[in-house]
Amino acid sequence: MNVGSLSLFKYTAMKALLFFKVFFILPLILFADYLLMALLGCSTSFFEPGDTFYSGPFCIAGKIILALSAIYFVYLIYPEIIALFRSDKNGPSTEIKKSL
Repeated sequence: MNVGSLSLFKYTAMKALLFFKVFFILPLILFADYLLMALLGCSTSFFEPGDTFYSGPFCIAGKIILALSAIYFVYLIYPEIIALFRSDKNGPSTEIKKSL
């Protein structure tokens, strides 16, 4: 196994991890947001907050929950995105790259 194939394997593994996070973890986070908002809505309906609650504080709470989820997801995928665009300091020399 040569140096180029190891680098290609690492690059493919990083892309697979990013693919997994985007298509599996992100829907799980969004589903958790949905469940949290549904539970919040159901629990507040028992207290009969009135008609203005769902256009005011409930929307603000939903925006905060969605923003926190977005920040968490960016925190999860940030290392993979940086690793994809960062140059490899210990990579093969130009002579080896030309032969691949």
